[in-house]
Amino acid sequence: MRLLKLIPDNTNIGFVRLRKWAFGLTAMLTITAAVLVGVRGLSLGVDFEGGVMIEARFPTSPSVDSVRSDVDRMHVGEAAVTTFGTRDVLSIRLPSPREKDEGATNRLINNVEAGLRAKYPGVVFNRAETVSAKVSSELISYGLLAVFLAVFGIAIFSWIRYEWQFGVSTFVAIFHDVLVTLGFFALFRLQFDLNIVAAVLTIIGYSINDKIVIDDRIRENMRKYRQMDMRALIDLSVNETLPRTVMTSLTILLALASLLIFGGPVLRGFTAAMMLGVVVGTYSSIYVSSSLLISLGLKPQLSEPKKKSGPPDTAERVG
Repeated sequence: MRLLKLIPDNTNIGFVRLRKWAFGLTAMLTITAAVLVGVRGLSLGVDFEGGVMIEARFPTSPSVDSVRSDVDRMHVGEAAVTTFGTRDVLSIRLPSPREKDEGATNRLINNVEAGLRAKYPGVVFNRAETVSAKVSSELISYGLLAVFLAVFGIAIFSWIRYEWQFGVSTFVAIFHDVLVTLGFFALFRLQFDLNIVAAVLTIIGYSINDKIVIDDRIRENMRKYRQMDMRALIDLSVNETLPRTVMTSLTILLALASLLIFGGPVLRGFTAAMMLGVVVGTYSSIYVSSSLLISLGLKPQLSEPKKKSGPPDTAERVG
């Protein structure tokens, strides 16, 4: 039985010769994403903006989409409805009412509970809580700190594990991946919540896994072909790892496509972020991270000079 090969064994694509175009595209995407995030901003969810959380236990397991549609028809804002522990318990998160007094929040909770009791007799509301703006700002700070520490820690690891050029190229590539993902959410005004923070951290993990594989092969070939031109060496390394990179990316995208189609609105933002991250991360691993090593002055390890053979010098002889 013949094995499926998406990439032929003798593939020899000149990735390095396109590096200037890739660097230009990367710079354009990064600047555009930064402008979008700065000007349009992110559409923050209840996790970050504050709001109301209602926990409801239903007599039978309801459809999450149906409950979300019922709440949306109450005109209380965009609802985030997810299962909570078991399938018959749902967490309903709503934005804070425009009126900032305590009575407005209580009226919102009472209206939602009354509407759900009419539609789902026997529903029990375990609790209703208000997420304050202070807690939300802390979540934003901790979320950004987690992303920054992940990128910085990975860059330090690459620096220690290989050479400083690998650390810098890894930091640039992953920073590009994260910023483009944020720009995508700012452009299409997709809701940004803690699930998306988890998706961004997962994207970082995927990107570094792909980059470490290529960096390992580059280091291996630097020892193996000490006199080879650096451009040819990087092309060789990327082509040797290309079948693994393409197969891994396609496998992940197929799984994410299933989530996008069948996962419903709850997982739509997470899945969209992951799919974009896989595509952008694969591109940056092949065209940005590896080719940037040339611009940073990485050279193959030259052979060490051979030691002279023969009797030791007179000063080294033991009398």
